[in-house]
Amino acid sequence: MLPRIADSLSFLYLDIVRIVQDDTGVCAEVTSPQHGTETVYLPTAALSCVLLGPGTSITARALTTLARHGTTVVATGSGGVRCYAATVPDSLSTVWLERQARARADDSTRLTVATAMYEQRFGHGTAPPGSNLNKLRGLEGQRIKAHYRLLAQQYRIGRFRRNYDPDSWDTQDPVNLALSSANTCLYGIVHAATLALGCSPALGFVHSGNQQAFVYDIADLYKAELTIPLAFSLHASPHPEAEARRGFRDGLRLFRLLPRIVTDIQRLLAPDQDIETPDLEEQLVDLWDPVGGALPGGVNYADGGDL
Repeated sequence: MLPRIADSLSFLYLDIVRIVQDDTGVCAEVTSPQHGTETVYLPTAALSCVLLGPGTSITARALTTLARHGTTVVATGSGGVRCYAATVPDSLSTVWLERQARARADDSTRLTVATAMYEQRFGHGTAPPGSNLNKLRGLEGQRIKAHYRLLAQQYRIGRFRRNYDPDSWDTQDPVNLALSSANTCLYGIVHAATLALGCSPALGFVHSGNQQAFVYDIADLYKAELTIPLAFSLHASPHPEAEARRGFRDGLRLFRLLPRIVTDIQRLLAPDQDIETPDLEEQLVDLWDPVGGALPGGVNYADGGDL
């Protein structure tokens, strides 16, 4: 499956394969007792992100080719639901990273983006005009508690209180265990999409002071719709963590989360602009100019004379 998404990015998830480079291109070698070794060639020029799941190995030549084509390679957990490490090619455009950094550096723009994130969770137009972050955080807390109460009544589990305590992990109830597990999976997917887009996971707008701050920002957009209902549905499970991971993975395609993440990030960072992805093969390094914004690189700007 190569699900096309709004800005022409493609994601490919692979597991239990060996990725090599031969004389033709990059291919995945799949070995099975029934069919032996089968070779599947990868459309490297059309891929922006390759997710390497468990049981995957890759050669240096294949990794070099992916980097040359501007493909981000991410080492993930099963189903792509965790992000352990990533390689970002030099050719990856910095357009979205620069927009993120500019929006994050200006307090008024940062507040605008943070407000848009809260409004997406509440429903557009529901945040009172002129609300500051303190009021928005309070509204978020009230809505999440109401969501918990509604789901607790639906599943008849009595009063629920969110509790995340790594030091007392085994003593937590199944819903809390499932929610923590599902959220971890969600963070991995958001992290992979953020890296593939070229953004920084650390430059958050609502969250701050952590290398995953922006990941937490974006993940919060989907918890009420995805991970919280899943966790409550596992209130009687004897193995809530494992079932939460499997349930999240199985519902991922139906939810079409990766396309939504990319579209939402772009909309938040550039709400009034047309979304375009530069052609990486034609992308050159620019020189910053305080007046013109950017000047072409690779040009001698000396005033006359031979150098």
